Amino acid sequence: MRLASKIFLTSAVVVVVLAIVGVLSLRAVGRLASVNREITTRTVPALRLAASTRDVMPTMVRLEARFLVLQDPRFMTAWNDRADGMRANLDRLRAYATSGTETRLLDEAAAGFERYVGTVGQIRTLLARGERTRATALSEGAARSLADRVEANLDALTEAMHADVLHSQAEIARLEARTWSGVLLALTAAVSLALLGSGLIAHRLTLSLGTLSAATAEVAAGHFDRPITVESRDEIGELARSFNAMALELRRLEGTKEEFFASVSHELRSPLTSIREGAHLLRERVSGPLTARQQRLVEIIAAGSDRLLGLVNQILEVTRLRAGVLPIQRSRLELDTVVARAVDELRPRADQAGIVLEREQSGEEFTCLGDEDRLLQVIVNLVANAIRFTPRGGRVVARVIATSAELEIQVEDTGVGIPASELAHIFEPYRQAHSHRGGTGLGLAIVRGVAQAHGGTGWPPRVTTEARWPPTTRFSRSTPTIHGRRVSG
Repeated sequence: MRLASKIFLTSAVVVVVLAIVGVLSLRAVGRLASVNREITTRTVPALRLAASTRDVMPTMVRLEARFLVLQDPRFMTAWNDRADGMRANLDRLRAYATSGTETRLLDEAAAGFERYVGTVGQIRTLLARGERTRATALSEGAARSLADRVEANLDALTEAMHADVLHSQAEIARLEARTWSGVLLALTAAVSLALLGSGLIAHRLTLSLGTLSAATAEVAAGHFDRPITVESRDEIGELARSFNAMALELRRLEGTKEEFFASVSHELRSPLTSIREGAHLLRERVSGPLTARQQRLVEIIAAGSDRLLGLVNQILEVTRLRAGVLPIQRSRLELDTVVARAVDELRPRADQAGIVLEREQSGEEFTCLGDEDRLLQVIVNLVANAIRFTPRGGRVVARVIATSAELEIQVEDTGVGIPASELAHIFEPYRQAHSHRGGTGLGLAIVRGVAQAHGGTGWPPRVTTEARWPPTTRFSRSTPTIHGRRVSG
């Protein structure tokens, strides 16, 4: 899946969750509005009408009693008006009755009211016949009981409608709580999904970019044989595949370069050797005496051929080291003697440069196994490098230290030092911390290669550097004994 698709999918999931939240919220709001509308348009008017209808009954009872006592037709006229209004209110209440209980109570109230009206009619008839005693008994007995029953029914109807209001209010509270819970839950889910999706994408990107960064550092260090494992099919995966293709091509080019250097160096070695030997023969006047001018030209030719042949030999040496085919002839040797040979070989150069070259040793037993010529080459390269970067009047010390477990060679100088940014790279071929001072940048690469060639599988070789102020550079190489033990004489 493409990276853009992953981001879009994560965003789409969040949008869908938010849309669901919106739909649920709208439905909840609609339900709240419906319940509020029901309370406003039905329940409240019904309560008011039921209360006003119930209040009519005591008035009718008082009018009935006054008519019974005074027999004034005006009281009966007022009673009849109230009765008509009562019937109209009972009919209107039927439109508000929604439950079976409310309908039953309303029917009982209407039936009781009609019986009460009939009883009042009987009272009027008895009064018309002059039977006041029976009319009074009927008014205080059956008529009053029917009126009380109608009032009780209307009170019960009012309580039922009020219970509906309370139920609606409780439903509103539940809907409100459910709405808030749903919104908060959905928002939490949306935020969690967004964070989870973003975190997963960021983690994959960081992991992939970290792998690419590490692989880039490996390529920058010259390691082209460590491809990146490609797991994704997005842009990062394409970048990793392109990077692997680039590393493969760089590896091929590096091999081509090594083959070219080896081939050219090999082809140059024979003619350069012939030129050097010829120049040396001329310088030794084997073919006869030379003029001063001829002698100077021969010296120039000899020095140039020696320098070129040394460079060619270094290139061949580095090529063999990188290919892992440098032969190592191990034998018992005295490392302090090898250091002494190197110092004696380079002392004329140090004297010419005005530098004090000293040799120091610490310990008693310096016997080890190694290739004497290769170790001599290592020490010569280190000391020559120190002489090159030490100003006139400086000091170079070649030191060998023997401990119970290893032998250590140190070359210390009072030269210009090594910048901290270059310490990790000075053993790379053609890399120089101070390129303006000349050199090929191969000497320290050969030092590391010879150390690693001595390593085999029995011990880890160590080549380290230190750069300090005052300017001092120290190179150390640990030289092993057999299986890490001392070799006794």
